[in-house]
Formats: sequence, C-alpha cells, structure tokens
Amino acid sequence: MNSRHLVRLFFTTLFLGGIIAGIVGFLVRWEQFQPMFVAGDFLEIISTFIWLMGVGLIFGVISQMSFFAYLTIHRFGMGIFKNLWDGVQVVLIGFVLFDLVYLRYIAFGDGGSILPHLFLAAIVLAVGLVIAYVKMKQTNKRAFIPALFFMTVFTVLQWVPVLVENDQGWVYFMLWPLLVCNSYQLLKLHKINEQIAREAGNKQLNQSKDYENNVSKA
Repeated sequence: MNSRHLVRLFFTTLFLGGIIAGIVGFLVRWEQFQPMFVAGDFLEIISTFIWLMGVGLIFGVISQMSFFAYLTIHRFGMGIFKNLWDGVQVVLIGFVLFDLVYLRYIAFGDGGSILPHLFLAAIVLAVGLVIAYVKMKQTNKRAFIPALFFMTVFTVLQWVPVLVENDQGWVYFMLWPLLVCNSYQLLKLHKINEQIAREAGNKQLNQSKDYENNVSKA
C-alpha cells in the first residue's frame, strides 16, 4: 500500500469514527442530552456533537493501530502455524468471547442475570459473522476465519478500557464506532490492493507503449 492510499484510508476511517461516535453518543445518553434538544439550544447541540466526534477520532486511531497490528500478527501466524492457523484463530475467538461474558459477569454480575453480558458478546459475534461473510464473498473462502478473528478478538481488545469500567453508556458509545471502523478497513483493504494492482498494470502498459513509440521513432 503506497502513502497516498494509506493517507486516504487513515482520514476516511477517522471521519467514520467521528461521525458514528457523534450519532451514537447522543443516542446512548439521550436522557442527558434530551433537554438541549427540547430547548432548541442548537449551539450546545453542535458543540456537544463536535466533542463526541473528537472522542470518536480517538476510537478511529485505536481501530487503525489494531488493524495494522492484526495484519502483522496474521502474517506471523501463517508463518508459524501454517495450515493450523485457522484452527488457532477459531480457538482464540471462542476464548475471547467466553472471557468477555464470564469475566465481566464475575466482576460486575452481582449474582444477577448473565443475559446482558451474553448480549454484548452476541452483538460482537453477529457483526463479525456478517462482515466475515461479506469479506468471503468479495474475496475467497479462506478470508472468512481471519476476518471473523479480527472483528471479534481485536474489537474486544480495543474495547477493554471501557469494559473494565462497566459504564453502559461508554460501553456502547465505544463499541459501535469500533465496529464500523474495523469493518470499513477490513472490507476496504482488498479493494485498495486491487486498485494498486490495476494502477501498476496501467503504468507498466504505458511504459511499454512509450518504449514501442521510441523504438519506432528511432
């Protein structure tokens, strides 16, 4: 990936993280922000949205750092485990989702229902399955497990700072920008690679034509 595509991916992901955080921030804390909408205080609404977007930009950066870490780990995993790498990823997916439910229930369950904790894991898994399926249809069957691995394991790792605080507003406020940014980067990567390959092919073709023209003029 050349610098032009990298910069474009970086800023687009940042923008998505900011916009989604701005929207979700109002929704998950509607009781807190509803009075300013009722009062029609548009200046306060805009300033709050900008603040929420600023936090979303941080989520976008976290997502991008994790994505490039995932690409590195994926390469190492294929090199070390060979054909077993898919199986290792499946085990890690199960382990992380189990911990997401069990450890948070032990820490914050207070003997109540485990369903809220299962619901969070179900959201991550459901979105991961959908995105992994789309990735597989757009590329090949072998892309399904790595895509699901990134969308589940890495999303949970990115999510840890607010999970340990157990503030439900922040839990959902951070989750959706992360899922959107992670999904976008995952589904955009192969398209960027295809575009780079086309550009390289066109450049080589133009160079060949220039060479033929120079030869014919000689």
